[in-house]
Amino acid sequence: MQLLLAAIVVLPLLGAVAALLPAPPGLRGRDPEQAVLRHGVTVTGLVLVLSVALAIGFDYDRAEAMQATTDVRWIPALDIRVHLGIDGISLPLLVMTALLTFLCALYSYFRMPPGGSPMAFVALLLVLEAGTLATFAVLDLILFFLAFEMVLIPMYFLIARWGGQENTAGATPTAADAPAGSDAPAGSDRERAAWRFILYTLLGSVVMLLGLLLIGLKGGTFDMVALASDNGAGLSHSTQVIAVLAIGVGLAVKAPMWPLHSWLPDAHTAAPTVGSVLLAGVLLKMGTYGLVRIALPMAPDGAHTLAPYLAAFAVVGILYGSLACLALALPTSDRGDRLGPVAALTPARPKADLKRLIAYSSVGHMGFVLLGIATLTPTGVNGALFANIAHGLITGLLFFLVGALKERFGSTDLDQLAGGARASGAALYGRAPRLGGLLAFGAVASLGLPGLAGFWGEMLAMFGAYEPADGLSRPAYLTFLALAGLGTLLTAAYLLIVVRRVCMGEPAAGGALATAGAPAPDGTPSTAVPAAVGAPTAANGTTRTAETPPAAAPSGTTPSDTGSPGPASPAAVATLGSPRRDDAIADVRGHELAAWTPLVVLTVLAGLWPAALLGLTDPAVQHLLGGGS
Repeated sequence: MQLLLAAIVVLPLLGAVAALLPAPPGLRGRDPEQAVLRHGVTVTGLVLVLSVALAIGFDYDRAEAMQATTDVRWIPALDIRVHLGIDGISLPLLVMTALLTFLCALYSYFRMPPGGSPMAFVALLLVLEAGTLATFAVLDLILFFLAFEMVLIPMYFLIARWGGQENTAGATPTAADAPAGSDAPAGSDRERAAWRFILYTLLGSVVMLLGLLLIGLKGGTFDMVALASDNGAGLSHSTQVIAVLAIGVGLAVKAPMWPLHSWLPDAHTAAPTVGSVLLAGVLLKMGTYGLVRIALPMAPDGAHTLAPYLAAFAVVGILYGSLACLALALPTSDRGDRLGPVAALTPARPKADLKRLIAYSSVGHMGFVLLGIATLTPTGVNGALFANIAHGLITGLLFFLVGALKERFGSTDLDQLAGGARASGAALYGRAPRLGGLLAFGAVASLGLPGLAGFWGEMLAMFGAYEPADGLSRPAYLTFLALAGLGTLLTAAYLLIVVRRVCMGEPAAGGALATAGAPAPDGTPSTAVPAAVGAPTAANGTTRTAETPPAAAPSGTTPSDTGSPGPASPAAVATLGSPRRDDAIADVRGHELAAWTPLVVLTVLAGLWPAALLGLTDPAVQHLLGGGS
């Protein structure tokens, strides 16, 4: 078990070094680029196998105890040790990190994002995995800080080098831009997003380091197990408050907590698909994990003093994230009319990007995690840990799906996706039913449908707010509970709007959904020519009919290639966009099915059998909150 955990942390680093070296002659294959991508799949797959073996060998009857521990002196003068170990809190996060990284490597093998060398891409991906795994495995405050910072540089380059986003007008890329469907660079947009990400997290980390040093120096050790067992006995109340405030600010940036969240939407929108999956599924969990592992057991008095403020910021984040998503989900022309004065409180964006919407939804979902932690009760903290895992699975799946939409349609702009469905005569359900079904599944899982993973964490967090820890104001927490409940309603609203617009299509001018083959208002069947979703409309913005092809169409062209309108048809009138007449798109491909199926299965299993995860975390949570008793 010791060797397994050490290998899980070290193997990605060794794999990153090997990725930068020339491949041995027998492993080069026909394409050197595919060889290094295959190397990434192999290393991350081996790490996943070792993680599963570690989970199988874990003693679930002693989930509160640190297992598979390694404790080696590193810097004796400062009493810094290479101390590794896992318990019921860190084991699920460790396995989920290994799983998501492997799925990202597998997805990239078939769809490598353009923008840089595959060797550098794989090396950065493996360094990122090593940092996140080490964060959940180390038991020394200084090592925790080093592992926490280790992920910043790889993610910065993944965003700045391989990231990209559509232009601000939401237009489909032209020949001068990157090809449609690619995660193409967008110059200053991706660089600005990468700089915001690293500046926010670095500034937060500097403040966090001061808090970690304060706890370690005042407590007489940097060993996290010993400090948790002391339960703040050697720290004065003022020291604990200052330490929790400093550590909390650094961790809140990564969580992210409102109002320190503003780096997140740009980073998600600019990042490549696999970068968004890892950012939402793994990196955000590092902040909330640190609060549970460090702040609650090591400085309980400080955590108790600042818990109501954390709960208040968490609830504001829930409402803000939900309202921002609702503003982005509504059609552009309807936002002011339907939201009214609330529109002034939501971010005004020229483009309702689906990727940005999911990023804002993470602010709301992580607000439930922070609310559960702020209750300081086993129920709330267990709910927070469950919501961590659920959010990683569900949001990782959603970002995979959004990446697939961008690949097929060249855009993730909601107005273009929904408007293109109306123009083409078929929405996502009609054109790619499996892809549409998976998107609907991810949406209902994210809104917290009972029976899926997203339900239990949020419900337990609100249960914890109903009966907060002794000494906390119950009326205040009941208010937080009511506001969080309103957030669940807003979450359901914007996600159902997204499903309706993208998967089912929007109402046409007459109020009926534009569906291929549907009868027109006069009862005759529609023969509208389909147009590609996200494609530009005709240059003159006029409508054209599709009953009879033009008489003078050049050889080898379709009626829509000529640009001349045909005779009017009483049956249907369609706005033509792309010159393509065939509106069929690729449904779920084999490599996509392989990457997404584990997330779907685990989302269902966690929703139907929550005791499997709660039975693992609860003993460890009780142990931490009880000061080791």
